[in-house]
Order: sequence, then structure tokens, then C-alpha cells
Amino acid sequence: MYSKAFIPYRGYYSSPFARWQGSLANENAIELGAATAKRWLAAKNIDPGIFDYLVFGKTIGQPYTFYSSPWAAALMGAAGIAAVHISQACSTSTTCLNLAAAGIETDVYANVFCLMADRTSNGPHTIWPNPPGPGGQVIAENWVMDHFNYDPWGGAAMIQTAENVVRLAGNITREDCDAVALKRYEQYLDALAGDRAFQKRYMFPVEYKISKKETGLLEADEGITPTTKEGLAGLKPVIPGGAHTFASQTHPADGNCGLIVTTREKARELSADSKIEIRIVSYGYSRAPKAHMAMAPVPAARMALEKAGLGIQEVKAIKTHNPFAGNDLYMANEFGIDVMSFNNYGSPIIFGHPQGPTAGRCIIELIEELVLAGGGYGLFTGCAAGDTGAALVIEVSG
Repeated sequence: MYSKAFIPYRGYYSSPFARWQGSLANENAIELGAATAKRWLAAKNIDPGIFDYLVFGKTIGQPYTFYSSPWAAALMGAAGIAAVHISQACSTSTTCLNLAAAGIETDVYANVFCLMADRTSNGPHTIWPNPPGPGGQVIAENWVMDHFNYDPWGGAAMIQTAENVVRLAGNITREDCDAVALKRYEQYLDALAGDRAFQKRYMFPVEYKISKKETGLLEADEGITPTTKEGLAGLKPVIPGGAHTFASQTHPADGNCGLIVTTREKARELSADSKIEIRIVSYGYSRAPKAHMAMAPVPAARMALEKAGLGIQEVKAIKTHNPFAGNDLYMANEFGIDVMSFNNYGSPIIFGHPQGPTAGRCIIELIEELVLAGGGYGLFTGCAAGDTGAALVIEVSG
């Protein structure tokens, strides 16, 4: 599908993710994302002037959200470039990278920066005029809580869509979900080994305001809940009779990430090791049956693999956006793979769910896992609001 779109090795970063209402709760995600990208570029000695386009991903309204993408470009030091704002729930990062790759492939762009940022904390409350309402009462909407709890087309909360898939599968139990949650926590602990050696391959600290005169530096994920087998067993399902507890689903979070997408020649120039090449190979998308969001990663992955000319067994590493343990169990059943064999070093069910940058961090971790494994093909796939999904195949060589 793509042959000309490359990501420089270490030409990417992710901030730590902070559980909502934590250290990043009062930051404008647009300003914070752009400021973090600017600091990262300076640390890499990369001139923001090399970019001819910014793809900016964000899903939750922030102050001045109308100007999101050109404002972010200017704040990160690239005031003269055009930009676009992508909002596709948790498929935002995947779609941002696909748009950048398509532009490189067709010579529309030469060097693209993909910046994804979100803040679920203190989500906005929208008031819609409603003159014919009783007494002229307004229509109110909370951008975070209302959207988690109700899909206007599917008619259900997100967790209900996962329970619908568990019920449809017929062979996924509460105990299975607990076992996956525990394994994902253990995999995340692997990323913390050796003083967070794996995370330090890509994670970049974020500066945040404590007061008008004082700033803080968030260097590691904040708000991770320790998980044990006994602790999981003692929890009640969120929906009575269901398979998921609060520990077998993700949590809202705040954070940002950035990736450079460019030509092969420029990627070599910007790479931390010019012998390592990272190519964006293919993209897939899907929409699952109504109110069955957890199914969506599977057809998206199949499309991306088909476009890449690959079978699932030819993929060396897999990462997923797994807001519910049922997502990974359903996917493992459909592909005939071991559910415990993928999502090494971490996944959103443990480190959180800032929406816009969620898939971006997963893809960055997928790249680093493939580098450690000596190269090969990697697959990222995940679901998003509205029963949709998106997937990306990458190849690491050298």
C-alpha cells in the first residue's frame, strides 16, 4: 500500500500519561502538546522549519479549539506551515499517521509532523440553545462523561458494547477478563524494569504549571493502579452479571505524543541510527455491528494485513488499543493467537486512555519492541467510538 512513507528511528516521543484529574488536569492540551513537541524538537536539534505540514489530532474541546491545528503549529515553532485537525476518537493517531503517509506517498508533503494531544480532565460542558424547550431550558452535554456513557446511534455505554461482544462470543468469562488484566499489568511492569529502561527509549517529560510562578516535570506515568490476582477476584462487575470490573477496563487520562513522517532519505538523516528503517506499510479501517465496538479491531486488522500482503503469523509484534479486556480476548479468538502473547511492555488498559494520543503511544512502543526483536512487521489495531476501528502495519528493518 505504501512504499515511500518512513518514520525516523527515535523520530517520535510520547509524554507520560496522567490519570485524569491528576497533574495535567488544568493544562490546555493544545498548548501543552505544542510546548512539549517544541522542547522535544530542540532536544533532538531538529529545526521545526523542516516541516511543511502538521497533522494535529485531538478529540476533546479546549479553549480556542477552533484554531487547534494552525495554533499548535505556530506554538511548536512552525508558524509558516498549514495544518489540519483530525478528531476520530481513539483512532485519531492511527488516522493522523495514515493521512501523513498518504501525503508522502503522493508527494503532497515532504516532511510531516503528527502531533496528538488530549485532556480528558475537566472536560468541557457544552450548552446548546433550545428556545422551544420547557421554559427555554438549554440542552447540556459533557464531552467526556456523556460520551463514555451513551452512543447516540448505538444507544449504549461503551462498557455495554464490550459486554455485548463477550455475550456474542459465548466463550469469554469474567475469569478470562481478570487473567488478561493481570497479564497486561505484568507486561507493563516489564517496561518499568531497569529504572524504566524501555519507556526511556521514547518517553519525554512534560512540563506543567503548579502555580503562576512554579512548574512541575512529569517524567513517568501517573495514577497506575497496582494489580493482583486476589485484588481482581474481589471486585464486582461494573454491570451486574457482566465480565468486566473497573480493573479490566482502561481509565481516562491526559497526555500527548508526536511522530515525524517523511521520505526514506530524510528519515535516514533524522534517525538516531541510520541503519534502522521504519516504514508505514498499510492502513485498515472498519465499523462493527451496532453497539459491538470491541469487535472493530479485528476487521480493521484484517484489512491492513491484506493490504500489506501478510498473514497474522508473519507479524512479529502486535499492539492493541484495549479499553476492555474483552477486546483482546475476542481478537485472539478470531485470529487463533494466544491472548497473552501480544501487548508486550504495556497497553491502554493499564497506562490509560487520553483518546487522541492513545494509539500513537502504542505504535511508538510497537516500533521499539520490533527494534529490540531485530526487526520485522508489527501490527497495531484498536477500536474507537461509534463501533469503529483502525489498524496500521509497520515494518522495521536494519
